[in-house]
Amino acid sequence: MKAQGTEPSGLVLARAAGILYLIVIVCAGFAEGFVRHVLVVPGDAAATAGKILANEGLFRFGFAADLVAFISDLVVAVLFYLLLKPVSRTLSIIAAFLRVLAHPAIASVNLLNHFAVLILLSGAGYLSVFNADQLNSLALLSLETHRYGYLIGGAFFGFHCLLLGYLLLKSDLFPGILGVLMVLASLGYLAESFGNFLFPGHEALLTLTVAVPAVIAEVSLCLWLVIRGVKRTG
Repeated sequence: MKAQGTEPSGLVLARAAGILYLIVIVCAGFAEGFVRHVLVVPGDAAATAGKILANEGLFRFGFAADLVAFISDLVVAVLFYLLLKPVSRTLSIIAAFLRVLAHPAIASVNLLNHFAVLILLSGAGYLSVFNADQLNSLALLSLETHRYGYLIGGAFFGFHCLLLGYLLLKSDLFPGILGVLMVLASLGYLAESFGNFLFPGHEALLTLTVAVPAVIAEVSLCLWLVIRGVKRTG
């Protein structure tokens, strides 16, 4: 006879989700909030190229950190599904698919635009037909394309956060305030993603719109999962 396995408890699933979510926040925050923020000079291809070439190791670490974050987020999506499927199996699986599409799928493929910068700036082989200014401009274009790819993934993640917030509100395992915060974060993500495409020229305002509610919501949820896990019931 086959040995019957046992399902992990809600507390174990929650703690695992929290630890992985922390990895996502730290790694993605490092890559987007530090590496690209420090090395990319908007509108200045030569300055950006100079910074990246002078800090190539840091730029590569940013790529690797993003990749680790997106792989971790795939597992987070599955763990949230397992925790929240008692509320609604249908909504939980939709939320999980949206999260998988946002980061493990779209954002991971979008990393090609990040890494392409190093290929372009190397100027090796077939790229020797371009001069330095042209390669620098193409590298900056690749970084700008990466930014828009991030925004496309953000639209999927915004709808994920909306469903996640609803499921958290309805679940007996989590305090309702976490659900409210995630709904507010979802509105920020959706405003930033759609706003950049529909109303260009307001990037700074749109970034602020998502940054504050998203940081508060996601860090709060992550810390709750790591420290408390789930609410004690009964």
